[in-house]
Amino acid sequence: MSRYVFKVPDLGEGTVASEIVAWRVKVGEVVAEDAPLVEMSTEKAVVEVPAPVGGRIVALNGEPGDTVAVGSDLVVFETEAAGEPAGAPGALPAAALPAAALPAAAPALAARAAAPARAARSEPPAAAAGRIMASPATRRRAREAGISLATVAGSGPGGRIERGDLDLALAGVARPPATPAAAAGRVARTGTEEIKVIGVRRVIATRMAEAKRTIPHFSYVEEVDVTELERLRVYLNARQAAGTPGFTYLPFLVAALARVLESFPQCNAHYDTERNVVIRHHGVHAGIATQTPDGLKVPVVRHVESLSLRALAAEIRRVSDAAKTGRATRAELGGSTITVTSLGKLGGIASTPVINSPEVAIIGVNKAVDRPVVVAGSIAVRRMMNLSSSFDHRFVDGFDAAAMIQALKERLENPATIFIDE
Repeated sequence: MSRYVFKVPDLGEGTVASEIVAWRVKVGEVVAEDAPLVEMSTEKAVVEVPAPVGGRIVALNGEPGDTVAVGSDLVVFETEAAGEPAGAPGALPAAALPAAALPAAAPALAARAAAPARAARSEPPAAAAGRIMASPATRRRAREAGISLATVAGSGPGGRIERGDLDLALAGVARPPATPAAAAGRVARTGTEEIKVIGVRRVIATRMAEAKRTIPHFSYVEEVDVTELERLRVYLNARQAAGTPGFTYLPFLVAALARVLESFPQCNAHYDTERNVVIRHHGVHAGIATQTPDGLKVPVVRHVESLSLRALAAEIRRVSDAAKTGRATRAELGGSTITVTSLGKLGGIASTPVINSPEVAIIGVNKAVDRPVVVAGSIAVRRMMNLSSSFDHRFVDGFDAAAMIQALKERLENPATIFIDE
């Protein structure tokens, strides 16, 4: 009988350790070669690791949330057991236990099975408000024992206190009395739930905390009249072929941002903390903050400056969909030079976005709404939208940050300028 020890693989990009997100197998289970084995997380993405061989799982080293070094033992397979039927999920086969231990374990198993029933009896059911319902015999027993029936929760119809309820109270397993809310059919909820912070959520938490701790944020909010941009957007969408996704504001904003950054290169940069160097990028690689079932991810649209509006819109959709469905590669989730974040219709009035380190700027898009504004001395209904942005104040002065957003505002309010050179 041979065993195969599978070690933590190198998941690329110089990874020295990975976090266990979720096991896809259990000890005692028989798996086929290339079957999903475990989900491992790096700083960039969650990767599903397949089984290198077929066989029975003998040992799993590590729990979800544990960080394990590349090259350390991860899974032990019993390869000659591959043809045997799998046992119950998550349990070793009965043959693995000493025969003498099985009868001895039966009372303990029975006790564990009875525990939920006892616990269920200790839960406070709904009871009628006001008068305590109990039989004369129950009242007499409670009186003789010196127990107030107001402290005993009844399990009978309408909250009636039964003999067994009083027996539990006499044994010191008293239930709290029913509340008026419970009597009305609403039961008070108790208890807590612990959720382990692992995987992408842990990475998000770590990076957000690090960004706020090390980067002095300077935030700037500006309102933009997007009435003309809305007209252009509606016009272009009307000319789209049937079934083609329409334009949102995002590709217009990202295209305008690429033009503006030519005059504000200090905002299209990374700060290398180890070398204490600011790296200004010539190309614009826009990070598109995307909410996914696993948390916030930032897929990247590369070389925005070289894309047409239609190609840009298609690429934004592609990388966002890939992030939402877990198909984005590590390369697609890294390398942005500036990030755009938008909550769409939930965008609110203003926000204070957190910089996506090592970048030095982030642009937040709030929702667009029609509201009355003063135009040339008269009140008119215009479509207005706020831009909420944050900058690393160590490398972007307040004046430059405001000037950059003002330049972006001018492009968006005069959308023809997004597509012409000046």
